[in-house]
Amino acid sequence: MVKIIIFGTEKMAELAYFYFTHDSEYEPVAFTVDKEYCTVDSFCNCPVIPFDEIEKEYPPEEYMMFIAIGYSQLNLIRSQKYMAAKHKRYRFVSYVCSKSTLWNDTQIGENCFILENQVIQPNVKIGNNVFIWSGTHLGHDVVIEDHCYIASQVVISGNVTIKQRSFIGINAAIRDNVSIGEECIIGAGTLILHNVNDKEVYVTKMSDRYPLNSTQFERMMDISKKIS
Repeated sequence: MVKIIIFGTEKMAELAYFYFTHDSEYEPVAFTVDKEYCTVDSFCNCPVIPFDEIEKEYPPEEYMMFIAIGYSQLNLIRSQKYMAAKHKRYRFVSYVCSKSTLWNDTQIGENCFILENQVIQPNVKIGNNVFIWSGTHLGHDVVIEDHCYIASQVVISGNVTIKQRSFIGINAAIRDNVSIGEECIIGAGTLILHNVNDKEVYVTKMSDRYPLNSTQFERMMDISKKIS
């Protein structure tokens, strides 16, 4: 089995450990976090090593890594840690639940976390560092760019593009041939029927559209951090 290190010691890391242990060819052998957050010696019966020391004990030539961080600050923290581990020359694993349905032409990048009961139609492209929670429908020719987070029970129709670092909330629905811009928030239960520009927030209904100025966007980032 391929031995991996999981970045994180919170609930997301615990879930990643469970799925990798029970439903993958990968074996988690250690956890890592930034030194200031390294407050325990072990997690899930594995050692916890400060990130600035990780390559000394678990060299990237022998171990792979998975960044188990949610959508905090609109996926910014996960993307930063992903790039930091890449700088240390770690390779990344992705997890795709065996209880999902997808075709052989599905393209999935590295450090992706795709949970159970997905329906993924032909010619779908999923970038790097993308998390997709359970029960989502991805229509044909969907493109999800890097560092996105798709919550449970989302319906994304055919020919949709979701650009980098966007968040799609529970039970949202996106019609076909729509583009979602970078760093957008599509709230739970929201129906999207037209293109969405970068850094926009849609909540509850299509008319609630908020192109954000810099102050408003920073506020939404704070909210994202609190609820992740």
